[in-house]
Amino acid sequence: MVGGNASSVTDFILVGLFPEFQHSIVLNFVVIFIYILAFLGNLLLIVLIWGDSQLHTPMYILLSQLSLIDLTLTSTIVPKTASNFFTGKRTISWIGCGTQSFFFLMLGMSECLILTLMAYDRYVAVCIPLRYPTIMSPRFCLHMVAGCWIGGSIGSFIHTVYPMHFPICGSREIHHFFCEVPVLIKLSCEDTSVYQLVVVVTSIVLLVMPFSLIIASYTLIFLTVLRMNSVKGRKKALATCSSHLTVVSLFFGPNIFIYMTFTSSHSPEQDQALSLFSNILTPMLNPLIYSLRNKEVVAALMKLVGRCGVS
Repeated sequence: MVGGNASSVTDFILVGLFPEFQHSIVLNFVVIFIYILAFLGNLLLIVLIWGDSQLHTPMYILLSQLSLIDLTLTSTIVPKTASNFFTGKRTISWIGCGTQSFFFLMLGMSECLILTLMAYDRYVAVCIPLRYPTIMSPRFCLHMVAGCWIGGSIGSFIHTVYPMHFPICGSREIHHFFCEVPVLIKLSCEDTSVYQLVVVVTSIVLLVMPFSLIIASYTLIFLTVLRMNSVKGRKKALATCSSHLTVVSLFFGPNIFIYMTFTSSHSPEQDQALSLFSNILTPMLNPLIYSLRNKEVVAALMKLVGRCGVS
């Protein structure tokens, strides 16, 4: 068993991030640097939103939840990846693999729902603004956020417990840098075609349908914006919505490719590159996309800097 004498027969072996890459130490340091930026950027965005009463609106509450998801998602993956690389211990226990898979799926599914809810929030704000306070009430927003987390947790529990009990007859080597369902399924010596179909159906429900609803929402938004008389209002709506649409594209694009076509002949390098982009690079970009394109967030940041300067 590779990975040390203390390894259990139930342990998995994570080959790590692009193991054949010659400059792997540089790559891992870059990933750690991106993780630190993502962690601090999302943490700062959460502090700004919850520390400024003017940002206590549904849009920013949802944005703070997105930042919380991204912060936790990167923390689920990168520390273990870095620890394995620098210690040389590439193993992960069966429980550790299941735990990592559960949190990864829970956060990913919750993010699908949060992004859909954010698109709906912008649709109501732009297309039917007079009804916005009634529809997007604090109570409704709180219930929807709770529903996103609960729905993500239930879906993740099902898709973690079931594949973790597939028998593995051969190598327990995972050609990835963390435990992910499509990669785990490939290790099983049992016929998993039925479960693969379940994964595809789940992907349609949690990836394709939300993405379609988001695109439909923004199509209606753009049509409404084009009819606006106010140039200032038009620019503000376009700036906000283009930020959301950028985040949506960066998140849904790679994940739809991974989960809708995981039964095809993906190379491990393709899976790793897409996961690296979607789950590590995108969480770093999200705070930059929202803060640089949003005057309210920039104003809250300036106030925080001002308070720190005075103190």
